[in-house]
Amino acid sequence: MKTKNFVEELRNKSNEELKDDLVVAKKELFNLRFQNATNQLNNTARIKEVRKNIARIQTIMTQKQKGL
Repeated sequence: MKTKNFVEELRNKSNEELKDDLVVAKKELFNLRFQNATNQLNNTARIKEVRKNIARIQTIMTQKQKGL
């Protein structure tokens, strides 16, 4: 359920908003990887979740570019 809502929110955003979301997600992924490397990260599953969200954002951006 949570994923469907997230994807619907992404579909309703403009390309600029999607680019901003992508930058934020990539920064979060960097920070999570850094925390993991220094053994400060408690929830390692968050890395996988953020990676999937980045892929979802990129997919929506590609679909909008192709006009789907």
